[in-house]
Parts: sequence; C-alpha cells; structure tokens
Amino acid sequence: MTGLEAQAIAAEMLHREAQYLDERLWDDWLALYHERAVFWVPAWKNEDEYTLDPESEISLIYISSRAQLEERVSRIVSGKSAASTPLPRTAHVLANILVDPSEAVDQMTVRSIVTTHLFDVLRKEQHVYFSRCEHRLMRSNGEWRIGQKKIVVLNDCLPTVVDIYTI
Repeated sequence: MTGLEAQAIAAEMLHREAQYLDERLWDDWLALYHERAVFWVPAWKNEDEYTLDPESEISLIYISSRAQLEERVSRIVSGKSAASTPLPRTAHVLANILVDPSEAVDQMTVRSIVTTHLFDVLRKEQHVYFSRCEHRLMRSNGEWRIGQKKIVVLNDCLPTVVDIYTI
C-alpha cells in the first residue's frame, strides 16, 4: 500500500467516525471499532503532562472493549444517562490527518487534530473542545477497523460533559 493509499483510507475512516457521531448513527459508529478496541482519554497530571497508563492512573474516559462502547451507547440512547439527556448537537472538524509511514501493511497509526463544536440545547450554551487524537487502525477480515483511539483533550476545563460524542 502506498502512502497516498494509506492516507486516503485513514482520512475516510476518521471522517466517517466524525460524521456518525454528529448524526448519532450509533450502530454505524460502533461498526468502525474492532471488538478489542480501546477508547482512551487521559487526564492531565499538570499543565504539561497527561497520564500515560489507563490501568494505574486517572483517565477522563477509559473503555477497554467494543462491548463496553456498546454499553455506553446503550445508556446514551435509552436516556438512562442523565448527563446525556438531552444530547448536545455536535460538529466534529478534523485537521492535520497524518499516517505514520513506518507501519505494517495491516496496521497504521493516524494522528489528527479534532475540534468539536457543541451546542447544549438545555442550557442554550456553546462550547468548543480541541484535541490531539491518535487512532490505531487495523485490518481485520479485509476491513479496516479502529483498534485504539486516544484523545488528548487540550482544553479539558469546560463547564460541560466530556463523553464519547463530545470529543
């Protein structure tokens, strides 16, 4: 696979993920993830360092499998998550999508910048999150899936909920 082919695959995957989140297409969003996927949002230790180990340090979000992602989506959709009712309107904007050129044929690491514009319909407030993301994509049965997603939220002190759909 050429660098341009890898870049196209990665950009397509990340843009689909953003679109599915914004349009609340939960089943389509979940289908992008491998069954052993990890979704991790580390917390900041101080102004310059964030946590490095989700097993032993605090995280804003740590979900260690697709089954756990499905459970979170189920709570969001069912209304059992008070913090997610009503859901905010979101628009994810991606930039600087770069593929690590030193990867194996069936895996790639993709780094990007994501800005999420969020409108809290209950409070009539607008917020913006901006993050550095790292996706680990893996080919499984001929299909590309997200094996790991790490989101470093750069402005994590906002007066709203941080959840899978807001960042």
